Amino acid sequence: MGLSSVSHWLIVLLIVVLVFGTAKLRNIGRDLGGAVHDFKEGLNQGSENKDAPAEKTAENTAEKAEGGESSDGGKAA
Repeated sequence: MGLSSVSHWLIVLLIVVLVFGTAKLRNIGRDLGGAVHDFKEGLNQGSENKDAPAEKTAENTAEKAEGGESSDGGKAA
């Protein structure tokens, strides 16, 4: 009887449910899922923010080359 035995894991699962209860386990799962979702969303926003300044810089450079005002009202970056 090793660690990979199905009966061993069923007994461990039963003990965990008895100790914590199903409501507490459901809340833990929901919190963990929300944390993973927020982490992925943060990664996506980080990659979007990386691309945005490069596009803005390109627009400002093009406007300056044409002799127009920049979109920031003349403020230096």
